[in-house]
Amino acid sequence: MDALARAEALTDYAAGTAGCVRCPLSETRNLVVFGSGDPDADLMLVGEAPGFQEDQGGPAFAGQAGGLLERLLADIGLAPDDVYLANVLKCRPPQNRDPLESEIASCEPHLFRQVELVRPRVVATLGNFATKLLSGRPYGITRVHGQEHEVTLGGTRVVLFPLYHPAAALYTPSMLQALEGDFSRLPALLGRESPAPNPPSVVTDEEASPSVDEHAVGAVATQLGLF
Repeated sequence: MDALARAEALTDYAAGTAGCVRCPLSETRNLVVFGSGDPDADLMLVGEAPGFQEDQGGPAFAGQAGGLLERLLADIGLAPDDVYLANVLKCRPPQNRDPLESEIASCEPHLFRQVELVRPRVVATLGNFATKLLSGRPYGITRVHGQEHEVTLGGTRVVLFPLYHPAAALYTPSMLQALEGDFSRLPALLGRESPAPNPPSVVTDEEASPSVDEHAVGAVATQLGLF
């Protein structure tokens, strides 16, 4: 299947999931948020779940965390339209709570089909839920961020690259520095020349904090969401 045929198949699949009732989230969502970006992208970013604005049909990149992700992409010479963005869940959990295991199990076939059709070279997972699901390992993001390894997803061999979730990094300077450092390695993983680096973020001794797990940032980051 060539790129055009895969793009058409992805569009058809998105239309087919618009009325998905695989789990109870279908009763509380406003929209099924399938995914966005380049259907033939080399880089696929996988987050946790849609946020409030996405569920209302708003732009994919909105809010502080979305702005951070857009800036990180720009730092490596990419725009949102150059990548493909998806989430583990296609429907927003009420109050942006954590996904339930049953919801992940119901929704994962949609994500694996997206990987199969997009055929990215690198899949960057954002945070704990996407990392654990796609790696098939129980390790939290604090332990495995920035550690790439090859996996087979949807019949496609890809480089899986775990990253901190931008929403969490907004509130933890040390986590933001780690996210920026990990992001800077993406061009090499994609087989591209790295652009000239931007000046690093300046973090004072008073602002710095030890590395912490993503969930340690508390409910504020959870409520903010990625977009």
